[in-house]
Amino acid sequence: MHSQRLAMLLSRRRFLTGCAVAAGGAAAAPVLVGRALAAPVSPEAAKRQWAFVVDLRKCDGCEHCTKACQEMHHLAKDQKWINVYKLNSAEGSLRFMPRLCMHCENPPCLRVCPVGATFKNAEGVVLVNQNTCIGCRTCMAACPYEARYFNWQEPPKAPQMMDASMPEFPVPQKKGTVGKCILCVHNTQVGKLPACVEGCPMEALYVGDLKADAATNGRETVKLSTFLRENDAVRFREELGTRPRVYYILGHGQKLSY
Repeated sequence: MHSQRLAMLLSRRRFLTGCAVAAGGAAAAPVLVGRALAAPVSPEAAKRQWAFVVDLRKCDGCEHCTKACQEMHHLAKDQKWINVYKLNSAEGSLRFMPRLCMHCENPPCLRVCPVGATFKNAEGVVLVNQNTCIGCRTCMAACPYEARYFNWQEPPKAPQMMDASMPEFPVPQKKGTVGKCILCVHNTQVGKLPACVEGCPMEALYVGDLKADAATNGRETVKLSTFLRENDAVRFREELGTRPRVYYILGHGQKLSY
């Protein structure tokens, strides 16, 4: 247990420095420390362009990622921003598919929102402003990944210091609005891992930076483009033209369906 806690602590340091090594930069530069969330910046000028990788070869369906996300964002038990689906592989064995918001480069949810509550920040993360959301659920109907969730009930109570909910950290959630995975931008902008990545004991989840061409699961850092190419990574329902930023590595004959 002590070694596991130590690994968790070290993972944050690796997240700050390791991607520079994978991308061919100087390891001393804390390349994954993002900008202040409120600072206006264009996508071209943004220092990071976030992506995500799920290595299905490692996932054992434990749902620790789901629980870590729920705990981090004070979600109700029925609110799962990252779901783990069961799959039957080609050889007949049971496999698992964690599925979160795909943070599409061409997100259909954004186009249909009548009040502009859904938006994409400069670093490519799709967010929801619950102060603007009117709860029409049009975005839920438009999302081909079923990655959005309506808050039917009052959310669990969060610590009082978290009462000022914002798109980058929507805690607590608001009844009558839509919530979703935010790729833990409140963590990545200060060099920390998303809750699901840090909570995965199988090291199956990676957060990546397309600009640095690097990704980490908190224990190892890889060159993102090489990792995706050498492992034949795919994107879920890519044929829809949404251009997801979540990549899946198969390896067991799975089909990306649930």
